[in-house]
Amino acid sequence: MKTLNTILRELREDHDIKQETIAKYLGISQQTYSNYENGHREIPITAVKKLAKFYKVSTDYLLRSDTSYLGSVDLNATYIDDISMHDIVFDMQTLDDASRKDLVKYIRFLHHEAE
Repeated sequence: MKTLNTILRELREDHDIKQETIAKYLGISQQTYSNYENGHREIPITAVKKLAKFYKVSTDYLLRSDTSYLGSVDLNATYIDDISMHDIVFDMQTLDDASRKDLVKYIRFLHHEAE
């Protein structure tokens, strides 16, 4: 099971954010935040709450009570490059049935290859 510090590091890296940015958001030094991520210092619950809000996840997810986080819940946020998840879903809905089935097969293939 992943620890809180590992989850926070992965979220930060997934969002391509520097430790310094998160530290400023929390009102702490970059070194203190680094100690949180490295597991050298316990993360206060107030920081956990703020980080959950920042990343738009639940505190349950951060504390591993809920493992259902699949990414940002904002469909209009940029997903990759300048494309939002809303754009992707819209494009998928305009495909015919056969193309949608092919797309799902391809996504499953890519997921399998990544494992």
